[in-house]
Amino acid sequence: MKIGIIVAMDKELEQLRQVFADSQVFVRKSGIGKVNAALGAQQLINEEKPDVIISSGCAGGNGDEVNIQDVVVSTELCYHDVYCGKAIDDTTVYGQVQGCPARFKADPYLLGKAQQLSIANTQLSIHPGLIVTGDWFVDTKEKMREIVGLFPEARAVDMESCAIAQTCYLNKVPFISFRVISDIPLRDTDASQYHDFWNTIAQNSFQVTRTFVESL
Repeated sequence: MKIGIIVAMDKELEQLRQVFADSQVFVRKSGIGKVNAALGAQQLINEEKPDVIISSGCAGGNGDEVNIQDVVVSTELCYHDVYCGKAIDDTTVYGQVQGCPARFKADPYLLGKAQQLSIANTQLSIHPGLIVTGDWFVDTKEKMREIVGLFPEARAVDMESCAIAQTCYLNKVPFISFRVISDIPLRDTDASQYHDFWNTIAQNSFQVTRTFVESL
């Protein structure tokens, strides 16, 4: 199986290149944000024709049971900053791009493997759930409350995953997102947890992605 992994930042690329140093997995950096993520996913699909694409990296977490260094695995994905209005189509909901699903579902086979992983490895805190994406680095409690008010069931907020999911959906490539929780915005001030994550505990936080890949 040919596997492609997309990350947004050099920090994430450095971590995953260490994890997959002896592997044939294709790890690519797209850049931050939805447009960069979609372009990076399309380029990876065109050049390498992967059987599976994984979005990996860090994200802000939400929920009482979610903690820093836990991993959120996407069951479904949508945008927290997209609204197409009701002037033309009154069935399109907030977070949905008109003409696409309201939520992009993770590939069932990949999700099943991820859920087996969480059961088999009790030392890994893995949370299946909704990931919401938008072009906004969430560094205030107010912004996180706004997003959670729209999507209370969201377990992670990032800037790339749903754009990659949409690209994979259009290209019919199986997709899933693994996001290491770097901070909990509703428990944080001025993104201090995010900076501490990279300064102190990022190393080895991405090993769960390798464990998942090895299970495929």
